[in-house]
Amino acid sequence: MRESGQKRKWSDDMTDVGPLFYIVAGEPSGDTLGAQLMVALRDLSKGPIRFAGVGGEQMAREGLSSLFNMADIAIIGLWEVLPKIPKVLQRVRETVADIMRCRPAVLVTIDSWGFTGRIHKALRALRLPVTQIHYVAPMVWVWHKKRARDLAGSVDYLMTLFSHEPGYFTRAGVPAVCVGHPIIESRMKDGDGSAFRTRYSLPARAPLLCVLPGSRYSEMNRLLPVLSATVQQLSYKRPNIQVVVPTITAVAASVTAAVLHWPVPVHVVHTIRDKYDAFAAADVALTAAGTVVLELALASLPMIVTYKVTPLSAWLFRRLSYVQYISLVNLLLNRPVVPELLQEQCQPLHLAAAVEQLLEDVTARAIQRVAFRELIRPLGGGPSSPSPSVRAARLILDCADSGLTGFSRQRRALTRL
Repeated sequence: MRESGQKRKWSDDMTDVGPLFYIVAGEPSGDTLGAQLMVALRDLSKGPIRFAGVGGEQMAREGLSSLFNMADIAIIGLWEVLPKIPKVLQRVRETVADIMRCRPAVLVTIDSWGFTGRIHKALRALRLPVTQIHYVAPMVWVWHKKRARDLAGSVDYLMTLFSHEPGYFTRAGVPAVCVGHPIIESRMKDGDGSAFRTRYSLPARAPLLCVLPGSRYSEMNRLLPVLSATVQQLSYKRPNIQVVVPTITAVAASVTAAVLHWPVPVHVVHTIRDKYDAFAAADVALTAAGTVVLELALASLPMIVTYKVTPLSAWLFRRLSYVQYISLVNLLLNRPVVPELLQEQCQPLHLAAAVEQLLEDVTARAIQRVAFRELIRPLGGGPSSPSPSVRAARLILDCADSGLTGFSRQRRALTRL
């Protein structure tokens, strides 16, 4: 353990202007978690606090000036990351140098362990006196369970989203606690479908398909051509169908250009309000795998999940993973609640047939909605429990107040969660 006296000197330099929390998010879902965490930290703090780090548009709205564009490191796929390695390593070096310059009270990294793990290991090797916390556990229950050891000695604490995860890491020597998934703090259920249809002049009886092609350029480049052809197929049987594509501001222009010549009316939206309302207005969603499937489930919108990566990445995933599902809904409930059309099945004819079947089958949609209600418990929800962001913020603030790290500090911190 590093000396607490050294850590205290590091932190005290900033007491006049409030402690600095350095937060690093590597992808849009982490940006959402980071923004919610910033709100909770600010609400719970007894004095002024400051933020620095890496994030996207949601963290920017909460006051973060990102060190660089988060899109530089928002890469998915085993093979796809290889050409980006020099850029990623450059961003790691820049982030470590910035942390050394900023001297934060606490470092919090969110997900993207391929990137954030390198930051933690570099800082640990430098023996810098900063509490190192990682938020969102690497999915060792999907991949190799021995990867839990990779965090041992690299972080002081791990905050997980799901209740079954801490055991994998505590057995490997990593202090870990489940805080729950902040997605349950969203207001997905509060969408106004009627308002959305009125706002975008949608006919009351026109079927509305919600299409979500992912938020990374690599995902969109691979999926949008397939989704375009899928919508073309659907338009033959349902010429009155309309499409809404919720996205984020950073890629909205690219998405708008890609859907310009789709054969049916397409509405690209990028505000949180429009997204919630679109989920409420839509009949069915066709979505890329990712955190968004949990958002759709909380909004009670029946869905088809699809995804496509390079053949080599698909082969490696199938060879290395422990699970038979890819969507978080199916993984958490351990059964095929939502159809998954992946890789070879990610083809327009297959996707259009699956969407058409779900549009036609009232019972299938109802079965999905009933199953979605089961997700509240594994996501950490409950009428009387603190929100996941509040639990996470309490642990972070407790670490900042004490300036201590390690298992003994964790035991005291957990009494406040």
